[in-house]
Amino acid sequence: MTVGEEMRRKIANLVSGRILFDEPMCNHTSMGVGGKVDILFYPRSAKEVEKAVSFLVAEDIPFMAVGSCTNLLVGDDGYRGCLVSLMDLQQFEINEESDRRVSLFAESGVPLSRIVEVSVKESLEGLEFCAGIPGSVGGGVWMNAGAYGREMKDTIGSVVVVNGNGKRRKIEREDLPFEYRGLDLPDSTVITGATFDLLKGEKEEIQRKIVNILQSRRDKHPLGERSAGSVFKNPPSSPAGKIIDEVGLKGTMSGRAMISEKHGNFIVNLGGATTKDIVALIDIIKKRVFEQKGIKLETEVKIIGE
Repeated sequence: MTVGEEMRRKIANLVSGRILFDEPMCNHTSMGVGGKVDILFYPRSAKEVEKAVSFLVAEDIPFMAVGSCTNLLVGDDGYRGCLVSLMDLQQFEINEESDRRVSLFAESGVPLSRIVEVSVKESLEGLEFCAGIPGSVGGGVWMNAGAYGREMKDTIGSVVVVNGNGKRRKIEREDLPFEYRGLDLPDSTVITGATFDLLKGEKEEIQRKIVNILQSRRDKHPLGERSAGSVFKNPPSSPAGKIIDEVGLKGTMSGRAMISEKHGNFIVNLGGATTKDIVALIDIIKKRVFEQKGIKLETEVKIIGE
């Protein structure tokens, strides 16, 4: 789409935060790849998200909410439309519900690492599994992030969203359609915050669990290299990384992208990779795994654009 001067003026009135035009997404994705997005802007409040969504819908501008872009691949030719970054939504609040129960509210831009740190400081159980998961609250809830036998759905009390009409509402846990690595809401829905239901516990035990999880991640994952985390969802039969290892694809390269030799479910940017390189490896993995195992792997990373 063409963003003329009149459109730029209208957009400038929507949010008080940063507004970027023709912005290379390689500067923002954890993989360091991706072409230009027409518009990237940063609302500073849920109210500004409402205004932005209402405007984008009224103007028929394609849009998508993004967080820290840790599981996002943008096509080399970019994304025609608007990406609404929630990273400036940073409100955070803790409320004691009873002698044992505590609710923790965090807006979508709050890093998952921060809510883990706070849970340790306040001796709160329930979020240990988030230790080492990159990204922010909004993306974690949208993807129903999980590890070590726990998922977001196990801790969520409610979620605040802005729907496709630009209206904000709270959805209680029992009405949230969580699924494996996903939350089945319309694509036009924007999550602005979430409340986590936690329990008071023993700080030493919480710290011990987190230390063990972080050590396990360091041992298994290529944390020193640029990646988008797990590329594929785990099928019921076996972890995706194990399956990819069994079909002999570790170390396979396309351009400057490589299937990690440390963990088969990670693709790493060796420096100078393109989205095309990464998608080529995704296609190779899907084809080989289906041919040898009869398993159709589904991507966990989100691929958008051209």
